[in-house]
Amino acid sequence: MELTEREALLRLTSLCSQAEHCSYEMEEKMRRWGLGPEEQAGIMKYLIDNKFIDDRRFARVFAIDKIRYNKWGSRKVDQAMWAKHIDEEIRRETLAGIDEKEYMDVLRPLIKNKRKSIKTENEYEMNTKLIRFALGRGFTMPQIKECLHGDIPEEDFGE
Repeated sequence: MELTEREALLRLTSLCSQAEHCSYEMEEKMRRWGLGPEEQAGIMKYLIDNKFIDDRRFARVFAIDKIRYNKWGSRKVDQAMWAKHIDEEIRRETLAGIDEKEYMDVLRPLIKNKRKSIKTENEYEMNTKLIRFALGRGFTMPQIKECLHGDIPEEDFGE
């Protein structure tokens, strides 16, 4: 679908007014719409100058949403922001700005509920499955260990 520069600008400003978007998403849309590099650059300058797009603001909102609603840990959030081409410095700042309590408030109930649904022969197997589950959600080993309340001897973590 080919759009003029004016049509693209109107669509993108409308989109950005409704929800947070990152610059990479807007660039991808413009590429699909067949806009040239000069047109894209002009539109991006307008969107950034007029605060329609702000990758720092996007990263903060994105991270909090993924933690609270998708129940993701910092590693998975970082990976998702990387996939959206968010600058490493912005990713680092964003994740550093999130309180550890935020992650723990998500991880504790996740592990508690998962524990109820897992059928295993012994506690070791249970904890192994819980660790794998939490790692898959992007949580770190220290966070997981804290949630398991020291149920697992230190040597079983391979540290």
